[in-house]
Amino acid sequence: MQKIRKNDIVQAVKGKDKGKKGKVIQVISASGRALVEGLNLAKKHKRQTRQDQKGGIVSIEMPIAIANIMLVCKHCNRPSRAGFSILKDGTKIRICKTCKEAI
Repeated sequence: MQKIRKNDIVQAVKGKDKGKKGKVIQVISASGRALVEGLNLAKKHKRQTRQDQKGGIVSIEMPIAIANIMLVCKHCNRPSRAGFSILKDGTKIRICKTCKEAI
């Protein structure tokens, strides 16, 4: 079970986008990186391939290291470390390390 998953809200704690929040689009576990909406933007030159498509310079999200982002807790609304807890029925859930609430 991973600590950061798709559709989680995360905040950058290192790098040029420090302090910015975004939603996880994709987690690439093989390289330890995640694609976050609005974070780690890079300029890419696009060519017009069809008549209705526009060319030019566009900003796209690049993968950011999972070590450089933290999960934002819904209850305490601040970045915190994630932990795991096992419920009485045997299911494993993620918890916020600061407020001990389920994420």
